Amino acid sequence: MWRSLFLALGAYTCLLGVEALAIDKAVLKKPTDGRPPVFDREELVPPDWAPWSLMATGAVVVLYSFTIPRRAWG
Repeated sequence: MWRSLFLALGAYTCLLGVEALAIDKAVLKKPTDGRPPVFDREELVPPDWAPWSLMATGAVVVLYSFTIPRRAWG
């Protein structure tokens, strides 16, 4: 179970780094709660170091997940 958890977390972190490398900014639109359509927007700009750090951390976690021994069913 731990092995699959770490593999999933590492793969997700790696993919998040690839996505941060591909975009310049993300615009998040907040819900208006039934009010007139006032667009509350928030821009998320990833720093220059974020994509490479996320991909490297994800790769290390994926490699670590392969070193975790499988559970012995004996």
